[in-house]
Amino acid sequence: MRLGARLSTVVVTLTTSLATAAALATPVAATAAPVADRPAKPRPPAAFPLPDGFQPEGIAVQGRFGYFGSRVDGDIYRANLATGRGKVVSQGPGTPSIGLKVGPRDRLYVAGGDAGTVRIVSARTGKILRSLRLNTAESFVNDVVITPRAAWFTDSRAAQLYRVPIHRDGRLPRRADVRTLRLRGDWVQPPAGTNGANGITTTVRGRGLVVVNGTDGTLFRVPTTGARRGVARLVDLRGATVTNGDGLLREGRRLYVVRNRANLVAVLRLARDSRAARQVRTLTSPAFDVPTTVARWRDALYLPNARFTTEPTPTTPYDVVRVRDPR
Repeated sequence: MRLGARLSTVVVTLTTSLATAAALATPVAATAAPVADRPAKPRPPAAFPLPDGFQPEGIAVQGRFGYFGSRVDGDIYRANLATGRGKVVSQGPGTPSIGLKVGPRDRLYVAGGDAGTVRIVSARTGKILRSLRLNTAESFVNDVVITPRAAWFTDSRAAQLYRVPIHRDGRLPRRADVRTLRLRGDWVQPPAGTNGANGITTTVRGRGLVVVNGTDGTLFRVPTTGARRGVARLVDLRGATVTNGDGLLREGRRLYVVRNRANLVAVLRLARDSRAARQVRTLTSPAFDVPTTVARWRDALYLPNARFTTEPTPTTPYDVVRVRDPR
């Protein structure tokens, strides 16, 4: 063998030996642990408590936090949905907090029930930024939906909706900015002392509103612009009913209707023009105790138990139920 070939063989052999030694010297700890050995992330609780005597109604979700209003005094409780732990972040004015939603600039828009008011509250600090009285007659400002330009509220004791503008520059609305939309067309207001309009959301195309009348189990499509604004038309439910309909949640063409005293959620599929809907399934849970409203976080729905059939006392327990529902 020639000298050059011998030198090449020595170099290759030495290089291979060094590489092998380095591999053997690699600490075992550097090897990644099998996935099965890693601790599993804790699941969010299936239910978590609210303060005793709280009497919840509405829910709003922003990020991993849920916000809940008290019918007793208007307090707002914020809970971490991942852990179930929370605290009161806004002291109420002594009047109810019913439906609530988070709008731009981390502001909560809160329906004031029989006080006939709307409050705008900072979700970060809990400070009440604005309180507006919408109606001085018999009123029950019940629920709210946020659109790009306004917060729309239902009034269960009057055939009308309220439009509270959301100014792009962050200015808070004044009472003079609020507009009242009379409901007409197919809408029939129940007798005095009986609730009519309850939950509210937007149509599939976002050009109008969908409102539930839980007393007679009907659903309405309501235009908000043009000559037909306020002309409510029945949504054809194809034989289904949404009696006791309360909070609404729309995700695309899927509409969740909470039927409070029935202890279930009706899941409907809306037509693209929102003129018709068919019920595709129902959701329920043995933990339901008259749930009222619904919101989503990740792969689950969250519903506060209002417990309308339980005599309320300062020590009555209340909670929020999680129902898994992957999209």
